[in-house]
Amino acid sequence: MPVSPDMAEDLAVAVADLYEAAEGVLIGKIRRALAEGLDSPVWVELKLAAVGNLQAAIAEVIAVLQADASGAIGQAMAEAYDRGQQAAVAELGALGVGQAAAAASVVPTAPVVDRLAQAVIADTGPVYVRMLRVSMDTYRDVIARAAAAPVLGAQTRRQAAQSALDDFAQRGVKGFVDARGRSWELRSYVEAAMRSATARASLEAHSDRLGAAGVDLVLVSQAPEECPLCRPWERKILARTGPPGRRTVEVEHATEDGETVRVEVAGSLDEARAAGLLHVNCRHRLSAYLPGVSRIPKAQPSRGTYEDTQRQRYFERQIRKWKRLEAAGLDEQAAKAARARVRSYQARIRELTAETGLPRKSHREQLNTAR
Repeated sequence: MPVSPDMAEDLAVAVADLYEAAEGVLIGKIRRALAEGLDSPVWVELKLAAVGNLQAAIAEVIAVLQADASGAIGQAMAEAYDRGQQAAVAELGALGVGQAAAAASVVPTAPVVDRLAQAVIADTGPVYVRMLRVSMDTYRDVIARAAAAPVLGAQTRRQAAQSALDDFAQRGVKGFVDARGRSWELRSYVEAAMRSATARASLEAHSDRLGAAGVDLVLVSQAPEECPLCRPWERKILARTGPPGRRTVEVEHATEDGETVRVEVAGSLDEARAAGLLHVNCRHRLSAYLPGVSRIPKAQPSRGTYEDTQRQRYFERQIRKWKRLEAAGLDEQAAKAARARVRSYQARIRELTAETGLPRKSHREQLNTAR
């Protein structure tokens, strides 16, 4: 079967879910710590005295997350690599060509998997320190704003505390900057790192297996609602190895001894990936191209546009944001208002999918938090 970045998407999502759930636990702990005795005249003094207890509780949550996440990352990378290998074996086996036996031979995986897993663990290392710092900064900020509001006459203590908590719930734990200088919030940062790594693992494994079978050419599929980065490579043949650049090659027929076939190669796989093909969220697939046997598929119309998919993702982010605000509600009124916004954005997604034919991906609307 062909391989694509989304082959191991569920593994990346599962790891990101751990961080989102932990973020939800942090919001809940801060909310409960602040809500207790909120109407007491000595509330500020009580909350400041409890800083140490809250910090210890949050540090415990983060320690558990770090242990769970490290194990989950290693398992996810191993599974992603295995899926890529099995895809190549199944693909060549289904084609009934002699390379299937070679593809099924053992290819060392442990060093590759360990390298990829350690890279992700290193990338997510700063997450834990920032989670603790942001949580405690938020707690102190809520106390300060709630204490000042009644004096200024602008809000009640409860209103000010809710406003500050809402700010935190909306933005989450932010401030993670990638190699390109882009700022991310916690879940998005972890999921992007994991999706990139699991995609790399499955694609490398697929390529390694094809290489073991002597297959050097791969075919890029057509994907619905493709982005501008990938469009130039759709339904094109790429070389796994060799220099970049378009060329015509004469290669041996995959099943007929002594017969050669001329093949138009659009470039190298590395060249296409450097230009953006197979990026995170890419829906294109790679399959083995067997000269004289494989056929380039006809172009198919898309269900919608790339811009439609980006609108859908925006609505999904808004749903998750308002679900976080519901979790941060100090009272039922605040939670009810947030639920109304959730329903509003869910309705907009239903309208979009009905108009365009795009599939609704309800799992991307879920907030994996424990409360």
